[in-house]
Amino acid sequence: MSKGSFEKDSLGWQLGQLQQRFGEWWELQFSRFAPQSSKASLPSWWDSPILQMLAKAAFWIIVALLVTWVGWLIWRLLRPYIYSLTQSLNQPTKKAGQIPAKELSVSGWLQRSQKFQQQGNYREACQCLYMAMLQRLNDSGIAPHEPSRTDGEYLRLVQQLPQPRPYRTLLMTHQQLCFSNTEASSSDFEQCQQAYREIEAS
Repeated sequence: MSKGSFEKDSLGWQLGQLQQRFGEWWELQFSRFAPQSSKASLPSWWDSPILQMLAKAAFWIIVALLVTWVGWLIWRLLRPYIYSLTQSLNQPTKKAGQIPAKELSVSGWLQRSQKFQQQGNYREACQCLYMAMLQRLNDSGIAPHEPSRTDGEYLRLVQQLPQPRPYRTLLMTHQQLCFSNTEASSSDFEQCQQAYREIEAS
């Protein structure tokens, strides 16, 4: 690549071009209000260095505002993901929904779910029902435990079952609780409990 082409591809050169185009646009806008007779009739301050400096300052202020606005939009889009990442890093490793399923049996998870429900901790109560479902899938051989398996993979596996809807309810509730700052309510827990009862009955 030649030196000339590199200079034309550089950020400084492109910013210079953008500034020049803005200056030309600025001059065009003001020329509409100028007398049509001749350029000589323009006021002396029209070509003033102060006016050019003000135009450059206005240009860079507009650029700064645009960059700030775009940055704010990106932050709004990424904020839920950043929040869930920091929450997962700050949570204790032995939180109910994060205990490896092999540590408790299905009945153990169900007992723990009832305990959290009595305490009014519906989030953890729902998580325990989710873990009881995973343990049940493991015990039946439908989906043996794999640490790397995601909810999406579980969802694809249960779609092949005769009644996938209750599994889907528990999986989607787990997704919602894990990846948002939404708190679970008693109605959320009742929905999960009903879904688990349907799994037991199937």
